[in-house]
Amino acid sequence: MDNPPCRLFVIPARNAPLAIILRRGPSKWYHLIRWQTDRNEFEPGAWFRGRIYEDRCDLSPDGGLLVYFCHGGAYREGYTSSWTAVSRAPWLHALALWPWGTTYGGGGRFLDGRRLVLHGMAMAGTHSDHQATGLEIVEGDVGYHVSGHEVEGADWSGRDHRGYLVYCRDGKLFRRGRGQEGLDQELADFNPLRPSPGPAPDWARQSLG
Repeated sequence: MDNPPCRLFVIPARNAPLAIILRRGPSKWYHLIRWQTDRNEFEPGAWFRGRIYEDRCDLSPDGGLLVYFCHGGAYREGYTSSWTAVSRAPWLHALALWPWGTTYGGGGRFLDGRRLVLHGMAMAGTHSDHQATGLEIVEGDVGYHVSGHEVEGADWSGRDHRGYLVYCRDGKLFRRGRGQEGLDQELADFNPLRPSPGPAPDWARQSLG
């Protein structure tokens, strides 16, 4: 029996031709992929066994930093089962981490390169080993990332930095041409990937301070 297709969700950077693709599949695994949208180049990043809440994640405007909210993973003493963190995309090495302990709230949105609003900020206090050095946490009310629902049957749809419609369906990424005769171009098929976790590279571990 064939495995079901993976599911994809895309978070574009506001000011750069970059995006993060969150690939889910098998059901307990996530994989992060950095997409250079102007060249259709894909850089593999972290694998995570657990749940990443895609709609509560965000990229900094330049695409360099990722704020994410997740649940699960390998248990470590002194950490909670769910947490919000900031990392260097497309990796999950926590440069700043807020233990959460619940799946209510969590995650956040970047206002600019180093200013960040957290969902449910009243609960927030950083882990002593992952303090928010180099970040400014701002109070505010910001929305969640959602699909544009422009393509029937797509897991996610939205616009790239040039305004083209892009969407994900059946584990594949597509771009739609403009005009009545615009054709859908398959950019990548992420179904063949299998979990292959490994440590973040040295550059992704560098402090934000």
